[in-house]
Amino acid sequence: MRLLSLAVCLLTTLPCIAQHPVDKPNIIIIYTDDQGFGDASCLNPDSKFKTPNLDRLAAEGLTLTNGHCSDTVCTPSRYGLLTGRYSWRTTLKSGVMGAEGKCLIADDRMTIASMLAQNGYDTAIVGKWHLGMDFPGTEDSRDWTQPVQDMPLDKGFQYFFGIPASLNYGVLAWFEGRYAKVPPTLFTAKKPNDRHVDYRIMPPYQATPQETKQVLGKPGMEIAKDFVDNECLTTFTDKSIQWIDRHEQGVNQDKPFFLYLPLTSPHYPVCPLPEFWGQGQCGGYGEFMIETDHHIGRLLDHLDASGLAENTLVIVTSDNGPENSWQARVKEFAHHSNGPYRGGKRDIYEGGHRVPFFLRWPAGIASPGRRSDALVGQIDITATIADLLSIQLPPDAAPDSQSFAGLLRSPDLPHTRVPLIHHSAAGRLAITDGNWKLIMPHRKSKIELYDLASDPSESNNVAGKYPERVAVLTKRITDIVRNGRSTSGASQPNDTPYWSDLTWMSEAEYAPD
Repeated sequence: MRLLSLAVCLLTTLPCIAQHPVDKPNIIIIYTDDQGFGDASCLNPDSKFKTPNLDRLAAEGLTLTNGHCSDTVCTPSRYGLLTGRYSWRTTLKSGVMGAEGKCLIADDRMTIASMLAQNGYDTAIVGKWHLGMDFPGTEDSRDWTQPVQDMPLDKGFQYFFGIPASLNYGVLAWFEGRYAKVPPTLFTAKKPNDRHVDYRIMPPYQATPQETKQVLGKPGMEIAKDFVDNECLTTFTDKSIQWIDRHEQGVNQDKPFFLYLPLTSPHYPVCPLPEFWGQGQCGGYGEFMIETDHHIGRLLDHLDASGLAENTLVIVTSDNGPENSWQARVKEFAHHSNGPYRGGKRDIYEGGHRVPFFLRWPAGIASPGRRSDALVGQIDITATIADLLSIQLPPDAAPDSQSFAGLLRSPDLPHTRVPLIHHSAAGRLAITDGNWKLIMPHRKSKIELYDLASDPSESNNVAGKYPERVAVLTKRITDIVRNGRSTSGASQPNDTPYWSDLTWMSEAEYAPD
């Protein structure tokens, strides 16, 4: 029988692999960075470049056309994705973190990775973290022989290869596990980018931050001598494929795996490899999106070649809408990175948080090739995976996450979500309930109400016309903020007392009963 099994393996074009039950699929989440809704050609008929691999995911899986990130900038969206909890419940009320700092995910907070690790999965992250790390020493006095603490390996991931944060924040090196393969002992700053309006992070580098300031006019940030910005996508994809191969050939090959692959594109610096120059009709940005799609295709092809595609759930989505340069692309190339929606990255409007959202799982998605306009959030991925795996979430875990597993299983099953909360980089909050979206007053900005069914571009504020709708939605967002959760269950505390962005309620109203 062993000889027969070997012969079968040799005669087939697919390698022999451990087969996991359909109720325990492999799971891959690919998280693009600053990719707008209109930056997938299957979602934008007027796109000035093609994304054949994203289009392939749409054709072979499920496209969520009303899918939203939980915030409109990097750090808080990543927190929401991994924990199933809105980041504005933490101490981070606006903006993002740098490379260095206490990790925003508390040690006792369940993540997708820790949930899956506790249920028999091998877990890995390859790519950009941007949730805080504790580096040894200070910038003036590092000891890179010591391990990095309070990082992915402390949050449920069993393997880490990647970079700490966005490339403009420094401490740039290829970290594997708790150590930099080549320590970031040199310094650099942003350099001009001849393919886009932003910057490059590339050699030559200097020995001190003072030398960098003399050369480039700006203080230096820490970098390793072997780090170059345009190598990120290739390196992360290569490492992901290598990790999958090691898993399938190793002692844990009978286990399913979870891979989180947060890419660095098309976030600045827009730095496509030369082989992609001249492709598309949208300048350097289009080239970079084409390269991003290419690497997603490399991973999909590897799953196919390895016989893993059938029982691997692949989720591809973006952390927020497109960077501000989307406006220049409209004028120069007639390409709308935000699709038909208003605004982009950092904004409270749809273009800031309605993002591409694709799922492919041949063994688990009924009637592939479908689109759904049901309201869902990336914050729901935790509960959805738990539902698919029949995992009972602890009472204090994923308090804002609602499963949309039914959308995968049945084309005809309606999905009604509890109201979804949105959050801008400046701290402004909004609530979507069905087709109605209420944007709360904030600083000098007044309250806004939109009927997304008839006005998806949010061009007609009808708050004055529907005061009763404003009142209902105001109560709902107030309850969700105060209760510390969106889903049913006992109220939970937020991590801070009342904060100034909650301008529609008083401090007394915020206090739980």
